[in-house]
Amino acid sequence: MFLVGLTGGIASGKSTVSKIFNEEFKIPIIDADLIARQVVLPDRTGWKRVRSLFGNEILNQDRTVNRDKLGEIIFSDREKMLNKALHGLILLEILKQILLNLVKGERLVLLDIPLLFETKIGLSLLSYKLVVYCQSEEEQLRRLMIRNPNLSEQEAKKRIQSQMNTADKLKLADYCIDNSKDLENTREQVKTIYSVLKKSKIYLWIRAFLFAGLAFGVFLLNKYLF
Repeated sequence: MFLVGLTGGIASGKSTVSKIFNEEFKIPIIDADLIARQVVLPDRTGWKRVRSLFGNEILNQDRTVNRDKLGEIIFSDREKMLNKALHGLILLEILKQILLNLVKGERLVLLDIPLLFETKIGLSLLSYKLVVYCQSEEEQLRRLMIRNPNLSEQEAKKRIQSQMNTADKLKLADYCIDNSKDLENTREQVKTIYSVLKKSKIYLWIRAFLFAGLAFGVFLLNKYLF
C-alpha cells in the first residue's frame, strides 16, 4: 500500500477531486475534516476539551459543537489552543484508519488533509502529494462566499490568506489539478493522475515499514492521550 496526500486551499474544489477518486476508482479516502468533526461529537474526548477551553457558548442547544463559532476560533488568535487540544486526537484516528486499510490490503489510499503542509500531519508517510487549486483567487473567493453566505468578503479573504499560498503548495506537490474549469476537465485530470499512480511500485517496499510504524504510533498516542 502507498499513501497519496490530497490538499488544496479553502474552496478550491478538493472535495470534488476526492469524490472522483472514490466513486470512479474505488480509492479509500481518509478525510481529516470528517475526523475533526467526529472527535468533537458530544461527550467524546475532543468535545470535552473544546468545552473546557471555550465554555458552553461554543455549543448548540443539542450540545453539539457550533461549527460557525468553531470556525471563528480556527481563524483567530485562539487557533493554537484548539490545535493543541485536538491535533493528537485527529492524528490518532488517521493512523488507525491507515492501519485498517493496510490490513485490508488496499494498494492506494488517499489522505484528504486540507492543511497538509501547514500541520505536516502524515506528511512523512506519503509517497506522493497532490494539490488541487484555482488559478484565480477571485474564483476561490466567490466559491467560498457561496459556500458560506454568512461570511463577509473581508472574513472570507482572511480565511484564504490564513493558509499557505497556492504557489508555495504547488512547489511541494508531485501532482497538481487545476479545478478552475468544468467538472469534466477536472475528471480528466484525475483520470490521468490515477493512471500514473496505479503503476507505482513504491508500495512494495514501504508496506512493512508502514505497518510497524503505524502500530507503534497508535500505541504511543493511545498511551499518552488518554
